[in-house]
Amino acid sequence: MQMTSAPHLLAEDGPEYERILGDALRHAHERPDLEGVGDRLNTEQLRTMALSATALITAAAATEYEHYVKARGELRRAATAEGADGAPAPDGPQSTAAGSGAGIGAVITVLTPLLAGSAAVIFLLVGYLLKAVGPSVTFAGSLVAAGWFFAAVAAAAILVASVGLLVTALRNGTTSLAAENEEQELPEDVARAREAWRHALLERGILPFLRDALADPTAGPAARTPHRSPNRIPKVGYSRPDFSGPDDGPAAGPRPTFTSPDFTSPDFGGPEHQPD
Repeated sequence: MQMTSAPHLLAEDGPEYERILGDALRHAHERPDLEGVGDRLNTEQLRTMALSATALITAAAATEYEHYVKARGELRRAATAEGADGAPAPDGPQSTAAGSGAGIGAVITVLTPLLAGSAAVIFLLVGYLLKAVGPSVTFAGSLVAAGWFFAAVAAAAILVASVGLLVTALRNGTTSLAAENEEQELPEDVARAREAWRHALLERGILPFLRDALADPTAGPAARTPHRSPNRIPKVGYSRPDFSGPDDGPAAGPRPTFTSPDFTSPDFGGPEHQPD
């Protein structure tokens, strides 16, 4: 299973994370706190769970990882600047001519065995047919000789191409070894930052996650943060409000009384309203 993307981890450091996780699972039986490996969950299940929770695990060592990435970036920038100042890349007509020469050489190396082999087959076939039909034909001997010549050329071209492939493979192998040695021979500050990140990732990220996973295999990845176990998740409680009835409130005071207004007909109004 491939590792999921994590905001705290660059793609180039993904294999290193998987290697540290693999080492932790490989030596899990040597740790008393991981004694449940194989009983509750096996190593493959734990690996799948840890790869799915990469973002949570790597967040535990985010500070050390940022320091390591910064130190590594400064080293690469310094190496790039030194290469640009000390050994400039060739350009101009010379580099173009070199590239053209390399392309022509590759074409010749590929086409020579094919063309020479085809010519050898044709000349040999025609020459021996002519000899079989008319033994007195002198032209048949020339065709057979030309056929064997092209066969020798094809064999020599195949040999040269094989040697070229072998030299290229050895050169690429030497380049890979040089890159690995350069990776191993890092400056002291970069090597120290990388080791600090590896240690923090293992002790504060991977091992706590594995312990929590073994303690509660049914919990989801979100509950297994490196700094919080399922037993330490706070519970959120709710209390209902107290409702009091009308009888439980303060003593009711005297209620106001209302009287209906007095209505009189128009005939019995005041003095100002005398009937016409």
